[in-house]
Amino acid sequence: MIIERAYAHVGAYDAGEWPWSVPCVRALLDGGLRFTAPVTFVVGENGSGKSTLVEALAEGFGLDPWGGSHEWRYASPRAKSVLGEHIRFDAAPRGRRMLASWSARQGFFLRAETALDALGREGLAPDERSHGEGFLAAFRHKFLRPGLYVMDEPEAALSFSSCLELLGHIDQLTRAGAQVVCATHSPLLTALPGADVVEVGDHGIRRTAWQDLALVDHWRRYLADPTAYLRHVLE
Repeated sequence: MIIERAYAHVGAYDAGEWPWSVPCVRALLDGGLRFTAPVTFVVGENGSGKSTLVEALAEGFGLDPWGGSHEWRYASPRAKSVLGEHIRFDAAPRGRRMLASWSARQGFFLRAETALDALGREGLAPDERSHGEGFLAAFRHKFLRPGLYVMDEPEAALSFSSCLELLGHIDQLTRAGAQVVCATHSPLLTALPGADVVEVGDHGIRRTAWQDLALVDHWRRYLADPTAYLRHVLE
């Protein structure tokens, strides 16, 4: 692992203004987020703040908020988020040298909505691949060395078999000493053995087990009887 804890200190803030109005952000301010496994999945409904959280973690580590590797930091005109400006880390033993030296940091931020731009800057020719193939190219060629790898809904472009391949890459990365933080809606990804699952929502931040996730329960019910859900949305 590279980091053991992420936290943020803000002198004064308006709890009614974004991002301080988001419960998981306030939880980060109150006690921080501890990492207890090399892989952490962040799950939650749309609007729960999971993307805000993982983006700030990437920014705090020095990764471009637009996506890409550490070598391409701030290739875009987009400034750091207000939360990203305040993120700090407690280093794990393996990550002390990396956090002490900006040039020693390694990692990659992959976000679904800007992936094609980031992959182009990384020389992975996204115009010559499908969206999913571009994601897999990043996993195969950029997710290699020990470092912090942050992903925001990578399953958006991936098939079932490609998600399984991603899990294989994540496993190889962590065996090599890397750490992964991934925001996701995928019950497939969150089933990775040994991964820590953090659920964000109105409660703030809490750890949970895969089998206790609402998204897992909903997928089980839907696959068993789709009409039980569809009758509420189809006329």
